[in-house]
Amino acid sequence: MSNQYEVSDPPTDAISALRFSPYPGSHKFVVASWDKFAYLYEISDNKQCTLLKRFEHRAPVLDVSFGKDDDEIYTACLDWDVRRINVQTEEQDVLSTHDAGVRSVVYSREHGLVISAAWDSTLHIHPASPEAEWSTATINLPSKPFSLSVSTSKLVVAMSNRALHIYELATLASECKNTANALQARLDIEPWQRRESSLKFMTRAVDCMPNDEGYASSSIEGRVAVEWFDPSSESQARKYAFKCHRQPIEDVDVVYPVNSIAFHPVHGTFATGGGDGVVAIWDAIAKRRIRIYPKLAASIAAMSFSSNGKILATAISPGFEDGKEDITEGSVGIMIRELGENEVKRKAK
Repeated sequence: MSNQYEVSDPPTDAISALRFSPYPGSHKFVVASWDKFAYLYEISDNKQCTLLKRFEHRAPVLDVSFGKDDDEIYTACLDWDVRRINVQTEEQDVLSTHDAGVRSVVYSREHGLVISAAWDSTLHIHPASPEAEWSTATINLPSKPFSLSVSTSKLVVAMSNRALHIYELATLASECKNTANALQARLDIEPWQRRESSLKFMTRAVDCMPNDEGYASSSIEGRVAVEWFDPSSESQARKYAFKCHRQPIEDVDVVYPVNSIAFHPVHGTFATGGGDGVVAIWDAIAKRRIRIYPKLAASIAAMSFSSNGKILATAISPGFEDGKEDITEGSVGIMIRELGENEVKRKAK
């Protein structure tokens, strides 16, 4: 079975995002916090997690993503900026500035794109290479974006009003290259698909399947929806939603938000993290829960699997459901769980 330990140098304020490096052999992960820092950690063979560096920002950091390698990090900040950080030199370059706080940032290595989403209801598409012939392009969204996720070919944008847009990354890359010499082009790109969420309440998180076939999204009302990209009626008939992260308290079914979703990179199962402080593992194909882990000290804020799928990092922070504004000792933390060989694997029928 697995064992779990706590990171000794966590952020000093609420954690907004956590991402493992997607690159083989790497055990580095980056964390975004409301204390205005992005943190870079590394897990070593002797089961130690070390804080390597902290990168200060002017405002709370809301999202983070690795770039072309472990020495490149992108951040989304409440000061409206999207930044590229060179880990070795610690230099920060502003890629673009939105007109409101930047909620999400993702990186597509297949298409050389950095994509950010802000509360000004725009996407900014940036070239990953500083030598690119085009600059930032902007796409207007119909409502505020809450979460972004990329697969090898798709970008999923989850927004308010239960709206979901799915873009083909190849189309975005092609259209952006056509804007060469335009300093900041506004693109009128239609999404590949427009969808209405299967969930009745506000979307909290979205994550794409590692096999590029679909995605899962979660809501503030303790539900998760699993959907496939293929628009055929056969594939759409496979989509489903289910209840989770609920606890009976004094004969009342208390419902918690599902704050985080993370697909396992090898087995295709996925983890959900709730405001109840619980992490659960699910089999999307068999439509069943594989396991549930012991409740943690605060709401689950973010989760990520290592690139080889052998480690799960979970960040906890006080959430709205706790009714607390103050950060108390032990309520912000990062737990590292070493996973057993079959711990998050689909069970044979």
